[in-house]
Amino acid sequence: MNEQDGQGRQDRADAMDREMAARLLPDAVVRALGRWWETNASAYADGTPGAHSVRYTPSRWAQITPWPEALAPTSAGGDAAVSRAEVASAVADALRREAFREALVATYVWGKGKRGTPGGSGPATLHTILAFDGLDAALATAVTALREHGSPQAYAALHRQVPGLGPSFFTKFLYFTGIAIPPAHGPQPLILDRVLSRRLRQLAAAVGRESGHDVDGSIAAWVWSDGNWSPHRYEVYLSFVHAAASQLAASDRWPSGTAPDLLEYALFTTAWETSG
Repeated sequence: MNEQDGQGRQDRADAMDREMAARLLPDAVVRALGRWWETNASAYADGTPGAHSVRYTPSRWAQITPWPEALAPTSAGGDAAVSRAEVASAVADALRREAFREALVATYVWGKGKRGTPGGSGPATLHTILAFDGLDAALATAVTALREHGSPQAYAALHRQVPGLGPSFFTKFLYFTGIAIPPAHGPQPLILDRVLSRRLRQLAAAVGRESGHDVDGSIAAWVWSDGNWSPHRYEVYLSFVHAAASQLAASDRWPSGTAPDLLEYALFTTAWETSG
């Protein structure tokens, strides 16, 4: 692809981003999310996903140090569970001590859950991440960027900086860090992973068809790929989800006063049908 073609593709992507920002969530998605809330209202009555718990097997992470006290001991048998609220508390405590690795471990184990197997992609990858000499500096730089600048800058500070630590997991670190240390400017950081990107790809593809900016869905597939999103894409994502949360709060299908991360979790667990 030559430079002119690349710019043309980027122009179409920018146009589609503007269309999505103007339209936000279509009625079919609002209805699907409304049904999600009807089912889950009692669990998240405080308007946050803090009660969202993930099960994990502590013994499978025996090789990992430092191990947060908020997690069950790795010597424990069987499974354990940890909620978003418990991880948020653990991360806040670790950050007060500048124990950045401990904060990362808490968010990584929560993010991996039962998918972590002995010697498998979870523990083995995390072990490799923790062995990287520049990890502490990268995490500290991201925390400072969040505190002094904002979420996109914090994302940029970790993007492609730590071998093995991709955005699906470092945005979990940023998300929990943002609860303890709100960004200086702009929206709170949120988790962005492959599932959520595919949800946005589905929305973008529908907008592209309807607007004529992306009739075949190729632009949607490009910008909302399965990983390695640019800092700009993360900024677009945050802007969209925060605006969509306000859109939902103004409807009669979603409670007012809920946090944008509740929408992030609902999007992660909700499917819908689109026409076309």
